[in-house]
Amino acid sequence: MAKRIFIPTSKKFKIIFVTVLLTIVCGILFLNLRNPQKELKYSIAESEPVDSPHFSRVLGNLMGPTFVSGNKVKGLYNGDEIFPAMLAAIRSAKKTITFESYIYWSGDIGAKFADALSERAKSGVKVHVLIDWVGSQKIDQSFIERMRDAGAEVQRYHALRWYNVSRMNFRTHRKILVVDGKIGFTGGVGIADEWSGNGEDPAHWRDTHYQVEGPVVRHMQASFMDNWLKTRPEVHQTDDYFPELQNAGDSYAQMFKSSSREGGSSVRIMYLLAIAAAKKTIHIESAYFVPDETTIEEIIKARHRGVEVKLIVPGPYTDSLIVRYASREQWGPLLEAGVKIYEYQPALFHCKVFIVDGIFVSIGSTNFDERSFRLNDEANLNVIDRDFAIAELDVFQKDLDRSKLVTHEQWLKRSWEDKIIEKIMIVFRSQF
Repeated sequence: MAKRIFIPTSKKFKIIFVTVLLTIVCGILFLNLRNPQKELKYSIAESEPVDSPHFSRVLGNLMGPTFVSGNKVKGLYNGDEIFPAMLAAIRSAKKTITFESYIYWSGDIGAKFADALSERAKSGVKVHVLIDWVGSQKIDQSFIERMRDAGAEVQRYHALRWYNVSRMNFRTHRKILVVDGKIGFTGGVGIADEWSGNGEDPAHWRDTHYQVEGPVVRHMQASFMDNWLKTRPEVHQTDDYFPELQNAGDSYAQMFKSSSREGGSSVRIMYLLAIAAAKKTIHIESAYFVPDETTIEEIIKARHRGVEVKLIVPGPYTDSLIVRYASREQWGPLLEAGVKIYEYQPALFHCKVFIVDGIFVSIGSTNFDERSFRLNDEANLNVIDRDFAIAELDVFQKDLDRSKLVTHEQWLKRSWEDKIIEKIMIVFRSQF
């Protein structure tokens, strides 16, 4: 007869507890590492150029909304320009403020925004603030309480609960501020001290944001409402939020949004269509450049058509070593095809700018990575305006002057340790 092994009750409890805990942890990892969408390899044919009526019709009708004329888009570069403009607009509000951000952290900048939003709420302005639960983990809770006590409505997007753990991986990465339904802001900046300054040293991040006026601000308001309605069952459709808007400039524009719920691949398709339409140049600034196989292939096809491709990514300063390693693992075919990749040197580089043929510009929250393409809620302002594109190309050149070119030979000479780490990190590319 086999000898029975006696396990004390206390030890049995520990074994059961550890087993259950490991099961829960593994379940969370599975839910957050999996992608809700089937990986599709899109076939994109070379199309009409980006300055053709056909191109804007395709983007407007295939994914919407349609492009509208009469807009003015002004670039704001680094915190010294971005935060004063945003705060001035908030303080000028007479009726409504709608504000959505991925990152909202503690510090002087966070306090200034909380104070400005609270002051307007106390004055009777309807203030709605939506911040991502993951991205706002570093926020001082007193900021939220201050705004709520003043009368502002503040929501945490996909706040973690025991019954919705699987939602933690699906975040709002949108960065939208709309004041009185008339003036909008979007781009890459987060509400944190790291973005203060002028982006010229490691303590101050390099980023770009945009101030927008004209009919396309309605699209920006609708993009905010898209997520606000998922947190509060209130439909805000009055003139306070959607007033009649007059022409303010010469830019042809649309505010393009995507999410994992409604076909997150739409933002990916938008980039692919623009790359396929490129005839002369593609300029990319991306804080997180970890493209999928199809995007890499389309960029290489553009090179084979004779399109010049330049890319600026973060250099020695980064907020994610995982992304840095995962990105570099994919550079080989691009460098071999003649894509010029530069690493920004003075500071952490957080820009998200995409320029095709010196006329089409896509700006906003979207990075060239799987998280932006398939998981996050993103919003980009697409602009067709040669003068605006030329201005952005001037800024691109200034960033290029502060960047270091990475050659194919240098890439091949990476250490074997780096190559191993890169292979491992590419598995987790959608998480950071």
